[in-house]
Amino acid sequence: MQMKINEAAKMTGVTIRTLHYYDQIGLLRPETVTDAGYRLYGEKDMERLSQILFFRELDFPLSQIKEMLDSPSFDRNEALRAQHELLKKKKERLERLIALTERRMEGEKEMSFQEFDSSEIERCKEKYAEEAKERWGHTQAWQESKKRTDGYSNGEWEAVMKESDSIMQAFAQSRELAPESEEVQALVAKWQDFISARYYTCTDEILEGLGQMYTADERFTENIDRFGEGTAEQMSKAIACYVSRRKNNG
Repeated sequence: MQMKINEAAKMTGVTIRTLHYYDQIGLLRPETVTDAGYRLYGEKDMERLSQILFFRELDFPLSQIKEMLDSPSFDRNEALRAQHELLKKKKERLERLIALTERRMEGEKEMSFQEFDSSEIERCKEKYAEEAKERWGHTQAWQESKKRTDGYSNGEWEAVMKESDSIMQAFAQSRELAPESEEVQALVAKWQDFISARYYTCTDEILEGLGQMYTADERFTENIDRFGEGTAEQMSKAIACYVSRRKNNG
């Protein structure tokens, strides 16, 4: 079952403008975009949105959230466990506040502020944020990407996404060409330069790993193949050829 963007916004409390922005930066792309331009969100999209909102609750910037959710090592069940723990803490605090309000309504005069204490919730948030950083944020590439992207404005993010989409579209258009052709190899070099300029230093080793993930991880494949079925495979093969050539020439 799919829902329109206004329905998704109403269900989650996220504005339509925010959902448009998440789409622009590649954080949350709708399952379907109709010929008329309507965005339709599927079950997987809504599940991803719930994780985005959870990490926003932990004060992670959008750039880091995207990296974590796209990471092959991302553990959905572990994230849900932590989310459940945090929600229970919030529920307990609300129940204490409700009980305090009811006692005051019944005439209790004694002033009490301990029910307002949210330190346990903050400790829970900090604990999981540290666990997430340790699990998915320890690489040099992560740290470099965070440093660069944290300062991006909305306009800069839009420019980055347009540049990324342009290269992906070029790969999609090259699917009839051999991955080892000069034209396709030039696209690989352009992709590597783009990652290095916009996110982190993309070494040949990192590029090779990315190429493997593009077909080994269905999330990467689905995201890339929205430009055309087989685009991820074309990129993967082209990158493997590119890296092999550079090793032999080195």
